[in-house]
Amino acid sequence: MRQALLTIVLISCYYLSYSQRVCGTEAYVQHNFVLQKNAPSEENTAPPRDTVSNEIITIPVVVHIMYNKDWQNLSEAQVLSQIAALNRDYRLLNTNKNVIPEAFSGVAADSRIMFCIAKVDPNGFQTNGIERKYTNKTYYMSDDDIKFAAKGGLNAWDSKRYLNIWVCSIFGRVLGYATPPGGDPLKDGVVINFDVFGTVGSLQGNFNQGRTATHEVGHWLGLKHIWGDDFCGSDDINDTPRQKSSNFGCPSFPSTTDCSMDSNGDMFMNYMDLTNDACMSMFTTGQKHKMRAIFALNGPRNSFLRSYQCDSSLATGGPLPQDTVQVNDVEDLISIYPNPVLDFINIKAKQLHTLQGKTAIIMSAQGLPLVKKTLQSGNERISIGHLPPGIYMLSIGDGSSRKTFKLLKM
Repeated sequence: MRQALLTIVLISCYYLSYSQRVCGTEAYVQHNFVLQKNAPSEENTAPPRDTVSNEIITIPVVVHIMYNKDWQNLSEAQVLSQIAALNRDYRLLNTNKNVIPEAFSGVAADSRIMFCIAKVDPNGFQTNGIERKYTNKTYYMSDDDIKFAAKGGLNAWDSKRYLNIWVCSIFGRVLGYATPPGGDPLKDGVVINFDVFGTVGSLQGNFNQGRTATHEVGHWLGLKHIWGDDFCGSDDINDTPRQKSSNFGCPSFPSTTDCSMDSNGDMFMNYMDLTNDACMSMFTTGQKHKMRAIFALNGPRNSFLRSYQCDSSLATGGPLPQDTVQVNDVEDLISIYPNPVLDFINIKAKQLHTLQGKTAIIMSAQGLPLVKKTLQSGNERISIGHLPPGIYMLSIGDGSSRKTFKLLKM
C-alpha cells in the first residue's frame, strides 16, 4: 500500500512539474551563447538610420519546421495564428488585458513592434515564410543543431533581416529558448516546441495562446526574465517590481513574498515571467523602451529598420543575375548587382557588343528619367548614391529593344 501511494505521489509530481512553463534561455546563455562584440558587418549593408519616435517597427519572420511525425508538420494556419498572437501581445491588443491589476495597468505598454511572415526570401523569390523538413530525429537538444543543415536542421536566413524561428520537438520539458542580441548570426533566433506554437491545432492546454513565442521573442529583443535569473534579482528595468523568483500556473493578485517591494507583490502577469498562457497579459513601458533601444542607431538589431522582406511586391522572382536581355536580336546574360543597392549599380554582360553603345536609364517608379548613361563597355558602373531610398527602374537598350529591371535603393 505504501509503495502504491508513493507511486501515485511521484506520478502526480511529474505531471504537476510538466504542466509548468520551462524556458531554456537562461541555461542556453550560460552554456552556448557567445557575445560577438566586434562582429563583421555584411557586404552591401544599407546605411543605418535611427529609430523615429513612436514608429511601428515591423520584423519579418521565417519559420523553419522540423518534423518527425505528421502532426509535428504544422499547418500554415497554425503558423499564421502565432504571428497574429505576437502582434496582439506586442501591441497590447490582447483580449485579456482587462484583467491586468489596477496597480500595474498604468505601466502596461504597446511596444509598437509588429511581426509579419516573410514574403521575400534571401534570394529574392516570393515565399510564404515557411520552410519544412522531415527529420529522423525524435527530438532536438537545446544546443543549436537544429540551426544547421549539416547537423540535421535548417540553416538560418539572414539574421540581419529576418527573425528565424525554428519549430521542432525539444528534448525534455523545455518549451523554447532564444538568443539574446549580439550573438553568432548563424545561430540567431528562437526555438519553440511544436505543441506550444500558435493558437490553433493540437497544443498543450496551459500553453495554447502562443505566449511561449511571445516570451522567447522577448529574450530575442533583449529582455531578461522578470526576476533577473537571480534570487530576488533584477531585470534592470525600473517599472517591473523586484521579485523572489519565477511564478508558475495562475497566481492570484496580490502575490507577495519577503522580496516584494510593496503590497502589490509580483507582476506575475508579465510576459517575461513563467505563468500559464492565459495568465500572461502585458509588457511594461520600461520593457518597451529596452526592446526598442536595440533597433536604435548602433543597436544590435538596427538593420531591421531597412528590412523590406514583408512586401511581396519587392520580390524579383529570382536573383537578378539570372535575367536575360534581348538587345539587337542578340540574347545574352546581363548581371545587375547588387540589388538592393546602396551607392553604385553594376551592369555586366558576357559580350562587349551586348552593352556597348546602348543607353542605361534609371527612372523613378512613376517613369520619370533620373540618371542616363551611354554604355561604353561590357562592365559598367552607375552611381545612384544621391538618390533617396525607394524603388526605381533600370532600362537598358536602344529604340524599342529594351529590358527593364526593378531596383531597390537603400
